[in-house]
Amino acid sequence: MTRGGTPRYGVPRPALPARRSGPARPQRVRVTSPRMGTTTRPPARSGANEIDEQTYLGEVYMRSLLRSQLRLAFTVIAVMLLVLTALPLLFAWQPGLSDIRVIGFPLPWLLIGVVAYPALTLGAVWLARAADRAERDFGEIVDQQ
Repeated sequence: MTRGGTPRYGVPRPALPARRSGPARPQRVRVTSPRMGTTTRPPARSGANEIDEQTYLGEVYMRSLLRSQLRLAFTVIAVMLLVLTALPLLFAWQPGLSDIRVIGFPLPWLLIGVVAYPALTLGAVWLARAADRAERDFGEIVDQQ
């Protein structure tokens, strides 16, 4: 429409619908979820967050991992000490074994000086694999939380 009230381009405006004088329209109702009024739960904390943030639960997790690895280390140490102390005791208890020679060397020297080192290496390899397995299991437990 122009300023004078005449339609622009000669096209009249559509008329607005007349107001009804009948019953009033129903009032609009807002529908919401019953959960809208409650507060939201904080996001679940993973075990890794507990460890990173050094909370009490994270300390419990770390203590359990360290305890299992320490138990493995003490097991390897106990077996190695048992074997390495049992050999000299065996040779002291049975002096005839000290007279046996293998390739020109006395048997005690070969067992204590040569065989002991591969046994220690095998014990160390077993300890490393068992500790890795414990860490992997620990990681799975923490990820499940």
